[in-house]
Amino acid sequence: MTWGESLAPLRSKPFRRLVIGRTISMLGNGIAPIALAFAVLDLTDSATALGLVVAARSVTSVLFILVGGVVADRLPRHLVTVVSALAAGACQIVAGALVLTGNANVPLLAACAAVGGIASAFTFPAMSSLLGQVIDPDQRKSANAINRMGANAAMIIGASSGGILVAAFNPGIGLVIDGLTFAVAAFMFSLVKVPSVAVAPVAGERSSMIRDLRVGWREFIGRTWLWVVVLGFMFLNAAEVGAFGVLGPVIAEDTVGRKAFGLALAAETLGMVVGAVIALRWVRVKRLLLVGCVSMLLPVLPLVVLAVHPHPLWLIGSCFIAGVGVEQFGIAWETTMQEHVPADKLARVYSYDMLGSIVAIPAGQVAAGPAAAVFGPVAAITGAAGIVGVAVAGMVASRSVRNLHHNPTPTLTPAPVPTPV
Repeated sequence: MTWGESLAPLRSKPFRRLVIGRTISMLGNGIAPIALAFAVLDLTDSATALGLVVAARSVTSVLFILVGGVVADRLPRHLVTVVSALAAGACQIVAGALVLTGNANVPLLAACAAVGGIASAFTFPAMSSLLGQVIDPDQRKSANAINRMGANAAMIIGASSGGILVAAFNPGIGLVIDGLTFAVAAFMFSLVKVPSVAVAPVAGERSSMIRDLRVGWREFIGRTWLWVVVLGFMFLNAAEVGAFGVLGPVIAEDTVGRKAFGLALAAETLGMVVGAVIALRWVRVKRLLLVGCVSMLLPVLPLVVLAVHPHPLWLIGSCFIAGVGVEQFGIAWETTMQEHVPADKLARVYSYDMLGSIVAIPAGQVAAGPAAAVFGPVAAITGAAGIVGVAVAGMVASRSVRNLHHNPTPTLTPAPVPTPV
């Protein structure tokens, strides 16, 4: 495949607008975490306070993700992305203004973060399912690679810019900039015009939120490959995020140092960009989901390095390789979902996917500290690496995952209408 063929999805005007909007919003998202962290620390000098503010966003995301999936299947998805982007932008601008004027406090910043979490709960299923509508079926894999490549590149630029902004100016400026990027993204999303795939009512059954959630659940649980992978990632994410995100800095503080650990995080994101380029050019993959699942063994490498030989170069290199693997799975997963799940139910299935994938992460983060206290940080990280390996093995052991084929061109057989519950 030539580069012209690989970049063919960019010929679609709706796809270009969607990618531009998401890339711009991700640029702001790269700035926001750094700005928010230092804004809270400037106010309180308390890691506990920062944890409460960050948790406010996570909790509301989990609570509203299923509702976001139903809404994204009921209403025009580009409209959902516009409204949620405007809501996210407004809460960030308000938070930035509070910091800049000296009126910020932990409850107010937590409230802004909570609103942002609600907005993200509507954005994710709508954005993920909308992407499948704006490109041809045989271009899904390339389109997902382009979309993720732009987002990851923006995150690299945003994170580095956020550090400079916070160091040179007030953290509130970073929050305001993030809000403005959401406003620009909302404008781009408003220009995306696609046919509606709203939920079709079932004969003899009244439409309701509960009914729509049941239909989405049947679509989710009725595909073995889907719930097997989500179940695997429930354990994988809890172990990996808890070990690398909580215990990683503890070990790095006494070994490679903060600077090297920060460079390792940047290297992982750079690896994701390179991984998207590889996926963009690697087109002859019959068992795309299997390749993606096996690639999730690569994130074990940084955990092993931290546990066995925490050296700066080894850690940076292993994080880069891990990023390549993560991106192979991400592109494979989104492409597979778009190929095998009916378009009018895709947002609800995405919401169940996200809920299952992230619901155990707080447990992993909380358990990391006690595990390190009982067994030691090295043993705890080694155990987490083992959990990741077992989770990947469990996914690959499923015949439904191993035998699922990549179908760039879908069949014309209509999806069966689900029977009333």
